[in-house]
Amino acid sequence: MRARSDVPPTTLSVDLRDGGVAVEYLDGREVFYHGVPDRAASPLRTAPEVEVHVLVTDADDTGGVLTYVNDRRTHDDVLESTGVGRLLLADGERERLFPGVAVLAREHRVLVDVDFDAVDGRVFVFEENELGERAREVVPGDAPDGDGDGDGDGGR
Repeated sequence: MRARSDVPPTTLSVDLRDGGVAVEYLDGREVFYHGVPDRAASPLRTAPEVEVHVLVTDADDTGGVLTYVNDRRTHDDVLESTGVGRLLLADGERERLFPGVAVLAREHRVLVDVDFDAVDGRVFVFEENELGERAREVVPGDAPDGDGDGDGDGGR
């Protein structure tokens, strides 16, 4: 089995639709993240042990970069052919994903921290596992439950 490595993302076509978010890969295929994303304040904390995909759009929401965080299943050549990036983090490690967007791995979760003064577009976080999908948009200020993860701890 080949070791996995970080893969830089390429700008992809993005389409925000009524029923969710579509991203067109470089090879012409499309992924569709179902559901209108819930709003969540920064830093957003994901559920534990889920696949985490972070999409940062441009100012007009027609393009963006999509990065898988801590994905160890997808082969490097597949990511490179689709334009999707990958960032691998050790527990406690924090990295800049995109200017104004940093991610931190902590206790099998990913924290997504956004500096809205440095980001022109929008930031979406998609979580997936065998039980389902969850889509959220990271927004400035307070989200309805404080941090978007529903546990009332402010993302800590």
